Amino acid sequence: MAKLNREFYNRDTLIVAKELLGKTLIHEVNGTKLSAKIVETEAYMGVTDKAAHSYGGRKTERVKVMYGMPGYAYIYFIYGMYHCFNVVTREEGTPQAVLVRAVEPMSGINEMAINRFNKEYTSLTKYQKKNLSNGPGKLCMAMGIDKNLNKQDLCGEILYIEQGSDEEVPITSTKRVGIDYAEEAKDYLWRFYITGNPCISVK
Repeated sequence: MAKLNREFYNRDTLIVAKELLGKTLIHEVNGTKLSAKIVETEAYMGVTDKAAHSYGGRKTERVKVMYGMPGYAYIYFIYGMYHCFNVVTREEGTPQAVLVRAVEPMSGINEMAINRFNKEYTSLTKYQKKNLSNGPGKLCMAMGIDKNLNKQDLCGEILYIEQGSDEEVPITSTKRVGIDYAEEAKDYLWRFYITGNPCISVK
């Protein structure tokens, strides 16, 4: 399948967030290809978005990658325990990104189970299988994505996204999760997921 190119990411962030749904996220690590279908995303719209790390033009060391070229990974650590994987969008100097919130495992599932629960997939409980990658921190753990991949070029050979199926997916738009501090921005319908998919993070 064709890898998404720089031009795909260099567009309106809301469009990119929707069009990432159904695409295939791939991490090639230690000779193994871990792949999963993206089923849930959230858009963060930069300097005017009170929920964005770059709101108001904030330029910390952490968010510097958001001001760079589109098609790079922005990975940060939260709550002292979870990584979150974001895709940088728009042209250089416009600090916007899409958070990938949930994925549906496709290949390398046994490795994902070991990464998440330290045991093989066949040994997982029904609950553990359901919760393998249905959240931003969970998918990063399952797919071996951490801060070492921050600023990784998504047009490269290690961490990237492929076209996936050409099939159109039904999309639900709703409020973003965990941003109650963001005043009116908490009510923007900038979270998108494949309607009915069992792997989304919040039903």
